[in-house]
Amino acid sequence: CGGSVSDSSGVLQSPNYPGDYPNDADCVWEIQVENNFRVTLTFRDIAMQSGTCQQDYVEVYDGPLHSSPLLGRFCSGSFPTYVSSSNMMSVRFHSDSRYSFRGFQAHYSSIPAGHNTTIVCLPDYMHVVVSRDYLQSQGYSAQRVTLNDNRCRPMVTSQEVVFNIPYNGCGTMQEENNDTINYSNTIRVASSGYIIKRKKNINLHISCKMLRQAWQQVMYAAEDTVDVNEYQFGKYSMNITFYDSPAFQRQVRSSPYYIDLNQNLYLQACLHSSDPRLKVSVDTCVASPDPRDFNTLAYYLVRNGCPRDRSYATFSSPSSHFARFKFNAFEFMSQHPSVYLKCRLMVCRLGDFSSRCYRGCSSRAKRDASAAEESVDVLLGPLQLREQGAPAGTAR
Repeated sequence: CGGSVSDSSGVLQSPNYPGDYPNDADCVWEIQVENNFRVTLTFRDIAMQSGTCQQDYVEVYDGPLHSSPLLGRFCSGSFPTYVSSSNMMSVRFHSDSRYSFRGFQAHYSSIPAGHNTTIVCLPDYMHVVVSRDYLQSQGYSAQRVTLNDNRCRPMVTSQEVVFNIPYNGCGTMQEENNDTINYSNTIRVASSGYIIKRKKNINLHISCKMLRQAWQQVMYAAEDTVDVNEYQFGKYSMNITFYDSPAFQRQVRSSPYYIDLNQNLYLQACLHSSDPRLKVSVDTCVASPDPRDFNTLAYYLVRNGCPRDRSYATFSSPSSHFARFKFNAFEFMSQHPSVYLKCRLMVCRLGDFSSRCYRGCSSRAKRDASAAEESVDVLLGPLQLREQGAPAGTAR
């Protein structure tokens, strides 16, 4: 149960709904709609163990589960509606080992944020757009909009003031907060008066907060001059590529990738980011004959950083943005016509030896499972065994 949801509207419901939900369930749905839209969530049915809501309950968070304010926690009563302050909302359903009921059903949809300023955190820079009509309606000129670093100028069009603010330049600052890395800058809108100022200067503080999996974007105005408060979420750009040897010089581009039983397979994970202070590592890799189901028939190569297959091994990499590893084509391959891999990659701050990227094998408790979701899942495949007489796809 649970998972990532990206459609503009849909339905969430407890497992087996409208039948009784199972005991000891812990499901988390992460709803992420388009940038500069908000999520509205309305519950249509609630039937679970009532009382103090300590055993069975539903929680709604204003963003990612582990780092966002709790909007509400309930187990019975009226049917509430929640609206996020960003393009992301998380819903958690929990049940204990005693009683089971019908559970819940909720409908969600996306609505426009309705602001005159937008921000999108891209892999290499912050993209910020301020409406010229909005500035003019407040009595400000588009020609007086600058960054901390005056050398980084915006592009001014007939309708917008557009900034592309790099994470490693233009005065962007970096701050570390527990498991986050915060990149921040300030857009300044100066009053036009030099001798007598009838308006305050505006400071728009822009920040992208990195949560391993998502970029959280924040914008607010200093001194209560303009009421702007924007949060957006995105995802890292990452991929995994097969190579034909441990030298990692020649990529395997064929699909399907035809291999021999007991052939060594070499893979490289890559994080696409302009920030050199990040590190990527492989947390989990699991194989399955069904690219939509990695639970029913699953074979783990590595799980929570712990190798499960004896042939799994890692290699040193030329950059912290790469993670290299290998495994041997296993007997699991001979039992299915095609096999797919799903790998979970972790992104951490370089040099943070307390992070998952450096701790290696970790047998995490159930309470820590939510932190493991601060990651990126990449799907590979299919892998197929080469038949006798078929052309070779790679070196052995």
